[in-house]
Amino acid sequence: MFVRNTLAAAVTAVALLTATGCAVTRDQSTVGEYVDDATISSTVKAKFIEDKDVGASAIQVETLNGTVQLSGFARSETERQQAAALAREVKGVKSVKNDILVRP
Repeated sequence: MFVRNTLAAAVTAVALLTATGCAVTRDQSTVGEYVDDATISSTVKAKFIEDKDVGASAIQVETLNGTVQLSGFARSETERQQAAALAREVKGVKSVKNDILVRP
């Protein structure tokens, strides 16, 4: 009897957790989209770190539904454009919004 009640409680708990799903933020409709966006952001940052002409620590990367937003500061217009070009190369990127400011 105890085992049956425990099993019933476990099955009910799993059903409730599965039915409600995971909390997804920032207007993503699925957990998969959130994970994809996080992967895109990480990949873009990795490309910045690999590129000696882009200051990875001065540029922030946010991704929402495949749209990458770059912000922060660049040392030159060339660095600003290079950061956008690197972001566009990443698989899954639909568009890039380049809000990087060139610091004189």
